Amino acid sequence: MSFRYTRRRFMATTAASAAALSLPAGLLAQANSPLQTLRATRRTLDIDGQAATVFGLENAAGRQGLILNPGERFKVRLENALDIETIIHWHGQIPPNDQDGVPGAPMPALRPGETRDYDFSPLAGTHWMHSHFPVQEMQLLAAPLIVRSQDDLAQDRQEVVLILQDFSFTSPDELMANIDHGPGHGAMDHGAMDHGAMDHASGTGMAGGMMSRMTGGDHGDMPGMSRMGAMPDMQGMEMDLNDIDFDAYLANDRTLSDPEVVRVERGGRVRLRIINAAAATVFWIDTGSIEGRLVAVDGHAIVPRSGRRFGFAMGQRLDLELDLPAEEGAWPILALREGERERTGIILASPSGEVARVAELSDEAAPAFDYDLAQESSLQARASLPRRDAASREMVMLGGTMSPYRWTINDRTWGEHTPIQARSGERVEMMFHNMSMMAHPMHLHGHVFQVVGIGGRNIGMQRIDGAMRDTVHIPPMSMVTIAFDAGEAARWMLHCHHMPHLITGMMTELVVTA
Repeated sequence: MSFRYTRRRFMATTAASAAALSLPAGLLAQANSPLQTLRATRRTLDIDGQAATVFGLENAAGRQGLILNPGERFKVRLENALDIETIIHWHGQIPPNDQDGVPGAPMPALRPGETRDYDFSPLAGTHWMHSHFPVQEMQLLAAPLIVRSQDDLAQDRQEVVLILQDFSFTSPDELMANIDHGPGHGAMDHGAMDHGAMDHASGTGMAGGMMSRMTGGDHGDMPGMSRMGAMPDMQGMEMDLNDIDFDAYLANDRTLSDPEVVRVERGGRVRLRIINAAAATVFWIDTGSIEGRLVAVDGHAIVPRSGRRFGFAMGQRLDLELDLPAEEGAWPILALREGERERTGIILASPSGEVARVAELSDEAAPAFDYDLAQESSLQARASLPRRDAASREMVMLGGTMSPYRWTINDRTWGEHTPIQARSGERVEMMFHNMSMMAHPMHLHGHVFQVVGIGGRNIGMQRIDGAMRDTVHIPPMSMVTIAFDAGEAARWMLHCHHMPHLITGMMTELVVTA
């Protein structure tokens, strides 16, 4: 699961690779674009001494995920080796709409044993890929998707990929049933989440009947637990932070009872590519004694920001640079669960560094993440959108309640939604206004956007030249404005990346017309 890479190692790999780097860009792309393979399959993990059957995305070498080098096209054959339907979304990429990986929008899900080819020019950066059936993502059908740039190869630094996930031995069906016992629970129509409601010929439901088909019974007879964690905000109101207690929090498929130890050079530089692939957990990344530099979010460069703790929500990514001490040692990189004491992580250690055990519970609970938008407001893109007037401005209201457990966009759930309209090529500004007491990481397919405004709570609305993103965290009772240029004329998903929120309806469409 861990991907480690140095420039020295890359340059020494093959003479052919070195020769290819001298080719013109067009020929380089062609020369470096072999057909890659990915298999959606089942695998077994050892989670604190207990076997767990989960899903995975296996490359030709039998490892999870995919790494592409500069100039290489995303030329992939995806095989469904599962006994259920699936489809994979390339999160952070902008493929042609028919390759976006949403069931029935417009391509149907892959049947068991079926293959499908993908071919497009990828965006460089730290990205990931996951099933667009939320119950499959909750069973770890996700993996890193790393696309290197020429600058990545020019830098003499070691790359380490860290993917974070939450896991339960309890089936997604049971987890969802345990979240809400209110009067509206029985009316929670998972079938309304059918992607096929978009008038496409072959839709496949995301939940409901799909939930029972996709869990496979692997974990259904094991206990699970859920609750509603809450924390007071600045105004004395209560924010709901965690509505599921998972059995384990994984860093590259492992817990802190047996963490991955990554050997690093003394005095060397490390680039951490960190992916929050959790279903419903916000994390803080704590670099401990080493000060880090945040250099990219969601795969896009920002003006570096120094610190030892950085937060991110589901679907988001962080790229951190660390300059390691010159002496022998070991340096834990920890992911702290928002509002709780649980943590996970990996250990960076010099060749002879002694690794001490790190407890899975910290001494105190981690705070709520970015409830005042302090982190988001501090981020500045290296390359901003060109200045131009917005042709349209949209208000997107985010709402919902814990009981009955129902989450909405513009007071509607998927299947009853009103699509947001835009014209291809026009500048769009979209303000997310969160009127609920849970945060929502909002992900827009097929586009990269810039955060241009923040507000709410004790802050007035402020215009900023913020980070370029594809997923933005909207705290409770807050507003965030994004700007983007509408892309391919097609129907693009816009949804919350908190899987239980998505399952219960928090999704709509951006319909782009020519």
